[in-house]
Amino acid sequence: MDTPAPTSFQPGFLGPFRTRRLPFVILLLVLALAPGELGELTRGLMLDAYYQVAVFVAATLMLFYGAERVFRFNIGQSLKGAKWAQVPMAALLGSTPGCGGAVVVVAAYASGNVGFGAVVATLTATMGDAAFLLIATRPDAAAVVLPLSFGVGILSGWIVDAIRLIPATAYGGGCAAPVRIGALRARDMVYLTLMLPGLVLGVLQLIQSPLYDQTPAPLLTGLGLGATAVGLLIWALSPLEAMTNDADSPTTRMAEETNFIAVWVIGAYLLYDYMVAFFGLDLKAAFATVAPLLPMIGILVGFVPGCGPQVLVATLYVNGALPFSALIGNAISNDGDALFPAIALSPRTAMLATIVSAVPAVIVAYGFYFFAPGFMSP
Repeated sequence: MDTPAPTSFQPGFLGPFRTRRLPFVILLLVLALAPGELGELTRGLMLDAYYQVAVFVAATLMLFYGAERVFRFNIGQSLKGAKWAQVPMAALLGSTPGCGGAVVVVAAYASGNVGFGAVVATLTATMGDAAFLLIATRPDAAAVVLPLSFGVGILSGWIVDAIRLIPATAYGGGCAAPVRIGALRARDMVYLTLMLPGLVLGVLQLIQSPLYDQTPAPLLTGLGLGATAVGLLIWALSPLEAMTNDADSPTTRMAEETNFIAVWVIGAYLLYDYMVAFFGLDLKAAFATVAPLLPMIGILVGFVPGCGPQVLVATLYVNGALPFSALIGNAISNDGDALFPAIALSPRTAMLATIVSAVPAVIVAYGFYFFAPGFMSP
């Protein structure tokens, strides 16, 4: 069956995802405007999510989608003719921060351009949107996790193809393309305009430049919270669930996907810091009582489709509540948003790929737990 043509978004249509998102946006605004410690903490965490993560996500996506539009590169066809290099190329796409590369490989498998080993390689290598958070907040850990996941992905894919776990053939069926939004919107341009100075400030903060500390507080707060508010509006009014249509403008795609990720990051930040500030919860001490289970917990969370739970795992690691072994286990086992189209196209293939990726996740995670327990500790 042919893949259905993308549907254009009708501006007056209030879809189910939008109506579900509006209450969450209202709740965030109420929390941010609350008096006292609650409002101050919420606003501070929103600024951290913007300057530490969102601006870098936006810059990366703008670069990726812009290059894709300029060079008109057909990744699926290139993978089909890659032969032995198909698995490394799929793993490289998976290891790219975000879920776009892994989704491309899953779509290529659906159309018969790649084998099952490539699917395993990309799903094993991907860390999804949690990679953006790790790069922005713990670049030293990201420099270990991403290359290691890439290598494990290649090895896993080659082994799967060598033992012919399942026939490396495409299956029938199709998956509707994400809704096409259409013309470039004013809110996309506003978000891009705010993102450019935000990126400069984010880089200054990342390198701990004195220029960041000398930036007037009203400018930092106004720019960060203003951009966050525009981003929440984009997310609340979006007709999409997560993925964008490649026919849309790179600026639109950047604005949509950045704020889908940013909302998860804000939620993870707030969940953790609220528990610490208002409930006195010491997750590091609590998890210490079940230390041998932490790598397995990270791996099992990785089985959950989507990037939200994985962002939470990365947040817990950054805050010192989880060891590196749990982080790397989650990074290898999680499939991010790429698992959604895989389930839609072939539940059996998606389930098998997830199970297969759990094997190297257990080996690597418990290897670090037993032989390098303090590695990359906060």
